[in-house]
Amino acid sequence: MSNSREIIDRIKFVINHSVDKKDVYIHEPHFLGTNAYEYIKDCLDSGWVSSSGGWVAKFENLIQEFTGSKYAIAVANGTVALRLALYLIGVRENHEVFIPPLSFVATANAVSHLGATPHFIDIESDTLGMCPLALEKRLDQIAFIRDGKVFNKITGNKITAVLPVHVFGLAAKIEEIKDVCYKWKLPVVEDAAEALGSFVKSGRRLIHCGCFGDIGTLSFNGNKIITTGGGGALLTNDEKLAKLAKHLSTTAKVNHPWNFYHDEIGWNDRLPNINAALGASQIENISERLNIKRNLHNRYLASFEDFKDVEIIKEFNQSFSNYWLITMRLNVNKPLLLREKILKDSHDSRIFIRPCWNLLNELPMYSDVPSGDLKVAQNQSLRLINLPSSPQLIGF
Repeated sequence: MSNSREIIDRIKFVINHSVDKKDVYIHEPHFLGTNAYEYIKDCLDSGWVSSSGGWVAKFENLIQEFTGSKYAIAVANGTVALRLALYLIGVRENHEVFIPPLSFVATANAVSHLGATPHFIDIESDTLGMCPLALEKRLDQIAFIRDGKVFNKITGNKITAVLPVHVFGLAAKIEEIKDVCYKWKLPVVEDAAEALGSFVKSGRRLIHCGCFGDIGTLSFNGNKIITTGGGGALLTNDEKLAKLAKHLSTTAKVNHPWNFYHDEIGWNDRLPNINAALGASQIENISERLNIKRNLHNRYLASFEDFKDVEIIKEFNQSFSNYWLITMRLNVNKPLLLREKILKDSHDSRIFIRPCWNLLNELPMYSDVPSGDLKVAQNQSLRLINLPSSPQLIGF
């Protein structure tokens, strides 16, 4: 078996870690060199700190400019963005939504918050995203179309959407997934919470993750590429969906200078102005962040290129990853034993690397929901370790 200590030593070499260095976490926020203090001070001085104020629109415009999406709607967090996106395309109680089991729990929770049921589809090992072949196979096995709608012939439930995830910033094979969904006339909601700055080549163009489906979602949690503290956004090229998203996320209040009239049930989901100001200060230099993170990924690749039992996962050749969480795969017969030893040794060294999430289908609230064969996800989940990925580890 590979030596855990040697693996830890190589990680330390990449991030210039020494015994007297501070604790190292997976992905930490970084505001030096940004206009964060100036923009937040503007909110404080003006008094516009809540969900009204000019920074929300400015931040949305910056998101649109960077991602190429026609519309961006900023909301309170990534889970809210997912729930609202699913609601917009028609997910309701007793419906089913196809999702991968390798994802943060918010992906499944957003489905459940609407009274719907997650239905798990296996992943592929190269992208760690939903496998288009597994999706097609599962639909062929259990689905049928009636009156233009897709149903599960086992449960009788309507299948309303497919929700692929761009895991750790690695782009899923979204065009192939979309092709399968097109055949079945199923809408696609992309969970791009971890993929701000990740693109897929389509023809001669690079298209941002989250801009392929009917709606995509982003997260600006504290550990993301840029952060608003909490926060998220919906991306769409559909004007009708964008207007409805903004309306429902502002309590469905009909615009009026003084009357409070609400024409349907909505949510109070909008991102506060002060959070938007913080996000705007970082997205201004996002290209620099992405370049540094790519350099960090290259350093990991070089450090482990001769290590036969360890692989640093790379983007597939039609994509450009933001490498949000740079990920190591253990290619050994008993990965769990080695993984636990690496985790213990790294934490003893105050380097707080982590395994990937427990598979969603293994959590108690999702252990009995429908699923296809998940053998790839089960195999891969034991092998993955997220490495320190903050760009400031090698300098801004």
